[in-house]
Amino acid sequence: MSKRLSLALRHRPDAFGLRLDRAGWVPVADVLAGLGISRAHLDAVVAGNDKQRFAVETGPDGADRIRASQGHSVPVDLGLTPAAPPPRLFHGTGEAVLDAIRAQGLRRGGRHHVHLSPDVATARRVGARRGGAVVVLTVDAAAMAEAGYLFYRSANGVWLTDTVPPAYLGTT
Repeated sequence: MSKRLSLALRHRPDAFGLRLDRAGWVPVADVLAGLGISRAHLDAVVAGNDKQRFAVETGPDGADRIRASQGHSVPVDLGLTPAAPPPRLFHGTGEAVLDAIRAQGLRRGGRHHVHLSPDVATARRVGARRGGAVVVLTVDAAAMAEAGYLFYRSANGVWLTDTVPPAYLGTT
């Protein structure tokens, strides 16, 4: 169910009859109807997601609303403000794409940002989702920030940036 909820809130809200507001929020009642699930099931999915991919809050109208914390391919403004990153961040990926990353750097692809992890263990878990051998890349975030690249920290601790040029990448 977590994958269906991610699809609905990050990539294909229209396929579930959902309409995200500018900041990516949608009424919980609409999600329940669109996905055909109960509130208890939704709450269990949100609470059971170890990556805290979803945020639920009471909206200005008094009704509960939900959004994905990051990773959207549809236009949303998450209201992120630039933040000073730690000196090093990490990115887990498959060994099969390592040559392309070394040549082109990390790109956001169809998402709004490149996603970076605060530690090697998290990056390794993220990279393992792709299948095959996992490589964890080190990102010299301090040097990037000094060069003017902006970083953002999402509500669930994922670090975001627009791109990571090859010069700032290393391997662990």
